[in-house]
This record gives sequence, C-alpha cells and structure tokens, in this order.
Amino acid sequence: MLTREFCAENMEFAPAAVAAGAARIELCDNLAVGGTTPSYGVIRAAVAHARETGTDVMCMVRPRGGSFEHTPAEAAMMRDDLIMAKSLGVTGVVFGCLRDGRLDTELTSELIRLAHEDTPEAPGRVAVTFHMAFDTLAPEDQLPAIDWLAEQGVERILTHGGAAGTPIADNLDRLRAYIERAAGRIIILPGGGITWENAEDVAAALGVAEVHGTKIVKVS
Repeated sequence: MLTREFCAENMEFAPAAVAAGAARIELCDNLAVGGTTPSYGVIRAAVAHARETGTDVMCMVRPRGGSFEHTPAEAAMMRDDLIMAKSLGVTGVVFGCLRDGRLDTELTSELIRLAHEDTPEAPGRVAVTFHMAFDTLAPEDQLPAIDWLAEQGVERILTHGGAAGTPIADNLDRLRAYIERAAGRIIILPGGGITWENAEDVAAALGVAEVHGTKIVKVS
C-alpha cells in the first residue's frame, strides 16, 4: 500500500483528505509561504481526529515564511512549539534549519533531541521529517546531509529533488540518487507536483512507499 501524506493548511480539508485515503497529515498554517507552525487549537483538533481515524499527524515547526535560517529568538520559538506539539500527541514534527546556506547541525541536533528523547520537558518520542529546506542546499552538500541526518536518527527527508516549481518528472534521477545514498537508513519522501493522478506512477518509478502533496488524494 502506498502511504499518501496530505499537506493540510489547518483543518479545513484534513478530514476530507483522510476520508479520501490519506494515511498521514502534514499539518501546517500559511501554505502561501510554504507552511508555518499551526496553532495549539488546530493541532489538538487534528490529533483528536487522527485518533478517531487511525491516521498520523506530522506537525510543521517553523516560526515564519522566508529563509530557513533562524535567529536565536526564532530557535527558542521552535523549541517551544515542538514541545507544545509533542505534548498534544502528534506523531511527528517537521522542520528544516540552515545556517549560511548549509545545514545548521547545532539547531537541528537540538530539535531532534527534543523530538526523540523522553525528557521531563518533552515526554515521549515523536518522529522527525527534515523538510524542503533540504532542496535549497547546494547539490554538493545534499548527499552528505543525507548521511548526517540519517546518523542522527531522522526518519524522513521531504524533498522535491530540485528547485521549487520544476516538474517532478524532471527530478526523478536526482531523487533516485538521494534514495540510493539513503540506502534504507532514512526515508526519502518525494513531494511537490505529486497528485492523486500521478502518485502511483511516481512511486513506482522511484521504488518508494510514501508520497507527499497538497493534492495527493482527490478531495472534492
């Protein structure tokens, strides 16, 4: 079975997407800027619906649109938002952190720790997806980034395999290179330009079991 992750802006279409076959929701706000952290109430409602339907909720942790380079104040917001989402029972969190155009290993490590470790400040463990900030890395930095993220125990990398807006068909070779480098250590989750109409074909071409998108299922 192909796992379809539906990128949902708040809860407006999430129930319909689940009814249409989405097994996982990536929950965010402000899709016009690529997604930001949803509110407490939205997260709580999404988790409640997920528990009723046996689906998963991956919560975006991103304080604003724009670049993926975060100030210390924004990093503090991300820590707080991650702990809040974790406390509400999400399946996982989604974030991406860069510094000077490269992977921000310091902040990323800290957020991974908060997600994965069972601590008094953040009880339990949730999964981590490193989002499409990955696609803004220089090509020569992407394969080493896959290695590093895999070593940290990150569960997935969400990637279009190329610049935003490029056809997914043009990026299949690059996505195959990511999958080969991942070698089963971390899931490469293709997204961007994948719809309910082409999801099966893209998954078959790449040999993946999970796909992501805002139109990954047919929602009327």
